[in-house]
Amino acid sequence: MIEQSWYKQPRFLTVLLLPLSCIFWLISTLRVSLYKLKILKAFKANVPIIVVGNISVGGNGKTPFVIWLAEYLQQQGLKVAVISRGYGGKSSSYPLLVTQKTTPSEAGDEPVLIQRRLGCVVMVGPNRQASIEKLQQEHAIDIIISDDGMQHYKMARDIECCIVDSERQFGNGFLMPAGPLRETKARLKSVDVVVENGGATNYRYDLVPSQFRSVASFERVSDTLNTGHAISAIGNPLRFELSLKQQGIDLLSTHHFRDHYNYQPTDFSDFENDAVFMTEKDAVKCFSFAKPNWYYLPVDARPTAAVIEKLHSLLKQKGILHGL
Repeated sequence: MIEQSWYKQPRFLTVLLLPLSCIFWLISTLRVSLYKLKILKAFKANVPIIVVGNISVGGNGKTPFVIWLAEYLQQQGLKVAVISRGYGGKSSSYPLLVTQKTTPSEAGDEPVLIQRRLGCVVMVGPNRQASIEKLQQEHAIDIIISDDGMQHYKMARDIECCIVDSERQFGNGFLMPAGPLRETKARLKSVDVVVENGGATNYRYDLVPSQFRSVASFERVSDTLNTGHAISAIGNPLRFELSLKQQGIDLLSTHHFRDHYNYQPTDFSDFENDAVFMTEKDAVKCFSFAKPNWYYLPVDARPTAAVIEKLHSLLKQKGILHGL
């Protein structure tokens, strides 16, 4: 009901929660001011940090952009590491280095996905300073990408990229919990680049579907796929379902779980032997019990030339590319 009030009706719930949003604004504003006045000290890493975050709650499409950005930086000859809070994961110790054997229940679904895609160093932990220090001690890296963390002012950063969902935008425009915003829209004026996920602006990226893959083996599927059930635990499932339809899939049903939901085999018991389609983020949590006819659709971020030029310019200005 709360999420519906952010983007749809009913409005009475929004009004009811406004006093709490005022308290949230006061606390967050005070916290930001303390860092600006240097009463609270920020931690500065020995290597540059790029934050890819947002000002709203829920899926905005950060992960595909993080993957593209990491690949782009690697193409420039930089050794890249990614740090993440690891939402949804519970490890016995932190910071946690994500490997091929690390499970989503330990590190969260997105860090596992990123590590599988990139093969680069991925470090997870609630204390970003500890993650960065461990990275610097044990790995030779040139640059760190922070997956989320725009509001983590304790961590100094060199470049900020704010991702905005072009469809949902900022909902009703209120701060949490009356609205979906972590910070007011005025925050966008201070970030280095605002990138929309989809839309028509020059500063955007489009999600381009790749070839279907098997959830059980992660291998590409050459068979023609026609019908099945769509299941997802992401912030904006309608975008995923539309992409399936664009691939010619006739959806028998759609099923939405909360973002970062930890799937169990019983969640699929009603589908019997029908085909099941999911996102790549869902697939990393289901491969251990997946049936042969369960598939996922990888997507790649394709930024516009304007985004690439802006980022390249920022990297040169900060001395990260050393004049390249």
